[in-house]
Amino acid sequence: MPSVNGNNPAIRKILIADDSATERVNLTRILETAGYQVIPAQSGNEARALAESQLPDLVILDIMMEDGDGYQACRALKRNPTTKSIPVVMISSKSNSVDKQWAQKLGANAYIVKPYTDEDVLQQIAAF
Repeated sequence: MPSVNGNNPAIRKILIADDSATERVNLTRILETAGYQVIPAQSGNEARALAESQLPDLVILDIMMEDGDGYQACRALKRNPTTKSIPVVMISSKSNSVDKQWAQKLGANAYIVKPYTDEDVLQQIAAF
């Protein structure tokens, strides 16, 4: 079946969690323009609850958030039998290798550093 967005046809619904309204709007614009359905969340805890109820095809988590950071949310999603197979992409202004290694250790499948381009985001999603 051909993909609506020209990328991975298995990825249609993406949950994005970022406590910055500006970042949520920007990511939503990038993803909806590419044909994805977006589920927005403002915190890691909200992302965990929405991932369980909505079962997105992919989750994008900011690291630094109030009410459950991205690391906590990633760990919880990967430990939960309902959500453990959903790919997680961490997105952060933290660009050092320790942060990337920690994200990977917690189960993140990819890591995007802010500032990013539309293409950076879409290429990471297309890789799944």
